[in-house]
Order: sequence, then C-alpha cells, then structure tokens
Amino acid sequence: MKVALLTETYFPYINGVTTHVKTLKDGLTALGHEVLVITASPDTRKHYIEDGVLYCPAIRLKNIYGFGVSNPYSRTRLKILQEFNPDIIHVHNEFSMGLFGIYAARKLKKTLVYTLHTSYDDYIYYVMPKVLARVGNKLLDKYLGLYANKSKAIVGPSEKCFEYIKKASHKKKVRILPNSVEMSLFDPNKVDKNEVKELRKSLDINDSTFVACFVGRVAQEKSIDVTLEFLAKTLQKDDDICFVVIGDGPALDDFKNLASNLGIIDKVRFTGRVEHEDLPKYYMMSKIYLTSSLSEMNSISMLEAMAMGLPVLQRVDEINKDQIEVGKNGYLFTDEKEMYKYLKYLSSLDEEKYKKIKFEVEETVSQKDEVEIARKELVVYEKAIERGRLQEMMKRKSKEQGIIKKIKKQGKQITKKGVDITKKGVDIIKKTLD
Repeated sequence: MKVALLTETYFPYINGVTTHVKTLKDGLTALGHEVLVITASPDTRKHYIEDGVLYCPAIRLKNIYGFGVSNPYSRTRLKILQEFNPDIIHVHNEFSMGLFGIYAARKLKKTLVYTLHTSYDDYIYYVMPKVLARVGNKLLDKYLGLYANKSKAIVGPSEKCFEYIKKASHKKKVRILPNSVEMSLFDPNKVDKNEVKELRKSLDINDSTFVACFVGRVAQEKSIDVTLEFLAKTLQKDDDICFVVIGDGPALDDFKNLASNLGIIDKVRFTGRVEHEDLPKYYMMSKIYLTSSLSEMNSISMLEAMAMGLPVLQRVDEINKDQIEVGKNGYLFTDEKEMYKYLKYLSSLDEEKYKKIKFEVEETVSQKDEVEIARKELVVYEKAIERGRLQEMMKRKSKEQGIIKKIKKQGKQITKKGVDITKKGVDIIKKTLD
C-alpha cells in the first residue's frame, strides 16, 4: 500500500505530532509499505524530497514555535503527489497541509483519513485574544467539521478525541488508536551510563538527587506553572528532589522567572531544546515523569518515559485517567498535597522496590511499538478504502436509478403524446369520411 502522511511540522522540529508521524512512517515501512511524508518547511524556498519526506515552502509563524504555513492549493505539490499515486492520504494537522490533503483527495479521487491529535480549546489563545475564545471555539468546531465530513475514517489517540468530536456536534465514529513508541530508541539497556552521569554533572544535579522530569513544548497549555506552584508550596529545603523541564517553547522565559519568583530555582532545571535522539539519556537520568497538563490526548513523551521505565505522576484528567494504572505504571494527583505525597513515597523507595516498579511500567508499553500500531492503522486504511468504494457504488446506483426514473418519465410522456396524436389522427379520418 502507498500512504501519504501530511503534517504541518516534521523533524528537526519536535512535538507529539512529528514524533507520531515518524513512528507511523517507520512502522509502515518496516511492514513493506511505501510512505511519503509531506510537510511545510519554513527553511526551504522550493519543493524537494529527502529520505521519503517532501518538504514544501512555507512562511514561518512567529507565534507558534516550529510552524509554517504553506500554500494549500499548490499545483507543484499536487503533481508530485499524483506521481507518488497514494492509496491513502492521511492528514495529521488541520492547517495548510490539512487543507491540501482535502484538496488533493478530491482532485486525485483518493481515500482521506484524518487523525485528530490536539484538543484545540487549549490552544485558541495563540490566534485570538482570550475575550474572543468562546466565539473562536465555536468557529473551530465548524472548521473541524470540514475534516470530519470529508474523511472516510477519523482516528484519535484517546477517548478525549471522541469526546471532542462529539462536543463539536459531529456524529462520525472515531477509531481510538493509542500513540506508539520507538521502542528501539527508547530502550534503557542502550543508554550509556557514563553519558547519564555527565549529563547530571552538566545540569549541576548530584548523583543521589531524585529527578522528576517533564518533556514537551514549553507553553502555557502544558500547565508547567501549576507544577512549579505545587512544588513551591510543598518542597522542603532538605528534600533532595529536582524538577527538570526538557524542551523549548514560547513560555520558557516566563516559567524560568516564575521558578525564581517562587524561590525554587535551585530545585528546578530548564534544559532548552533537546534533540529527539538524545532524549533517552534525559529519561535515564530521571526517576519519574511529572506532568500537570490537561491538554494531552495521549502524551507521546509520557509513553516514551514509560518505555524507559519511569512511573508517571499525573494531575487527574478525568477523560484520560484510565491511561494510568494506579500503582502499576504511575499515580494520579488532584492537588499539591497528593503530588508531594507520591513524590516523597517514590523518592524513598530502595533500589529493589524501584526496579520492580520500573519493570511493571515497561510492561505496560511493551505492545505499543511502531510496527504494532502500524498494523492497527492499516486496518483503518483498508476499512476506509472499502467505505469509499461502497459510497461510490451507492452514488452510482442512486444516479442510475435517477436516470432510469427520468427515462421512464420521458417514456410515459412520449407514449401519452403518441396516444394523443393517434386520437387526433382518428378524428381527422372520421371527419374526412363523413
């Protein structure tokens, strides 16, 4: 099968969607399928393909880190995609590349699949003031309806996706496929312990210090401020605990200032941008993954941490709370007291007890590798193609019935006219004979 994966960003920019797309590409390729990733690139002025990725010229967006907007109706891009001749066009973002996906699927008569990765209610502030957020959310719901209606299948990484589509008044079924992990990369056995030791040293963290990490886009919707405030209210001076924020983003300086103002800067580290392939040693340096974010569908960073054996300490997100098996792969908290209680408990475990938890955590993600998820995605593709065929068949049948109905109607009219003409002819003959 030939698959085109469309995403607004791709490596070297790192976020959940880029990681998901790369992992899916690797999984599909490993199964013998041909994949073309199509992405907007603010770093190029012309279309070019490299390592199975079509980079398209884009205008950089200053407000959104790593994003660019490309012409959604590019003829050059359409021609390249036509030559690739995909069976599936799979859209992963709803902006210029998403619109191109809808356009291309219609023009080339290809099957469109759509994955909703993001709960956009938490991101609307990037494009409009908070006072207009309510109106913006309603417009966004209608806009997402375009993707829901044009797609033959909708995929989402968690139940939150289903709830989001439902909230937006779209009745299409959503296939839930949890995100996958590059198990070959996030393997604790492959990490050099000396590199981990050097990393701690470079961040001025003692070997004995208990490290809680967060990995991701450093932005307001990730609620890093909530974690910092909770830590400020609970951490004691003699607590040998450090919170490490791994990543870059528009709120990095704001959170640094907040940590300083809260008086906990000595217990917090901000690494800035870290390359994807370097992440394993950062996870290896850590003992738990700590997050207060409520904007996630199915956090890939969290899954990567779990693949490295890190239990998760997560603020309760009602729709997604089943992602954490309490006591097995992590714990849930609602306030600073609960967070601190689990921090203290986990930091007090001896090596043997921690190893036992680490093993159980790794087990919970062992079936979420790239190949396994690719197999599940292929089932969605096959069903979407079949659904498209059936819909086309129904359209043709409906059209044929309409034509037959029209012919019958015209036939009746012709017959009626023939009868009328015959009657007139008989009347003329009678008059003539008389």
